Amino acid sequence: MSGDSDCTRTSPSAGSPSDNELLTDRPKYVCSLSPDLVTKAREELQEKPEWRLRDVQALRDMVCKDYPSLGTCLDDAFLLRFLRARKFDYDRALQLLVNYHTCRRTWPEVFNNLKPSAIKPVLESGFVTVLPHRDPQGRHVVCIRPDRWTPSNYPITENIRAIYLTLEKLIQSEETQVNGIVILADYKGVSLSKASHFGPFVAKKVIGILQDGFPIRIKAVNIINEPRIFKGIFAIIKPFLKEKIANRFFLHGCDLNSLHQNIPPVILPEEYGGTAGKLDISAWNELLLASEEDFLRDFSELVLPCDSSPHDLLVSGDAEEKQCDDSLRGMKPQLYYCY
Repeated sequence: MSGDSDCTRTSPSAGSPSDNELLTDRPKYVCSLSPDLVTKAREELQEKPEWRLRDVQALRDMVCKDYPSLGTCLDDAFLLRFLRARKFDYDRALQLLVNYHTCRRTWPEVFNNLKPSAIKPVLESGFVTVLPHRDPQGRHVVCIRPDRWTPSNYPITENIRAIYLTLEKLIQSEETQVNGIVILADYKGVSLSKASHFGPFVAKKVIGILQDGFPIRIKAVNIINEPRIFKGIFAIIKPFLKEKIANRFFLHGCDLNSLHQNIPPVILPEEYGGTAGKLDISAWNELLLASEEDFLRDFSELVLPCDSSPHDLLVSGDAEEKQCDDSLRGMKPQLYYCY
């Protein structure tokens, strides 16, 4: 991901020969999708190969016109992530891109110094990993295990940083951009005290990133071994989930057969009744840590211009924010009631 955030120099509408020459410095996009995935992208995402670069340029022009100080990468491959995530709807793709930057600039505890080596303790704990095999629909399975986190060791924001970097690594693949991902969350051993760390502020931020602030398609969220307390958590956050996302949550309890209806045993580790051997976190950890330089280079381009404020990018109204805050304040009392 390399690009020039100066829109006045990158938009072809500028028209001067020197401007057009600068465009040739931008990495040339080469599609890596298989014929089957090209067809799937056309049918599910409205992506037409013959119009792909035209669509990318249209989004680039919109960024330059409406958000000239966004400070974003404008490479074809980068912008294509946002178009695919919003089925090539220009306006929605632009909003997603703005939200992506807004999230990064308004939560410094998560996004400052964000690199794999900084979250190595989280990776070593096994809190988050990616299973080695994709499911039959070609989707990676992200495995999250909150019981591996010890709150006294580091704050919950470190876990969120690890999940975010995992998603950033996965979305680099065009195959994942088209197929999406599946989440498997094992809530075994999650107590009330641990759940209380996931308070209103954190809940709202995480939901905002996953729903509207990151260019990835979450196709299913499988919850297993959830305690009674989780039903209280989910009942509170569900109103803030879009209906499409809420309908993709599956609560399996301790029923592995139910889980296997969504994720086949052949790709699951033994811990979840699968036949893919013991859960091994080392391969994913090594892959993520080996990407340190790539992340440093890519993230260095997503810098807030000195004449801009994060608040300039905020897109949700004060009334909506207040409603969300007021509704989420009821979380903790309901958690105690449920527990």
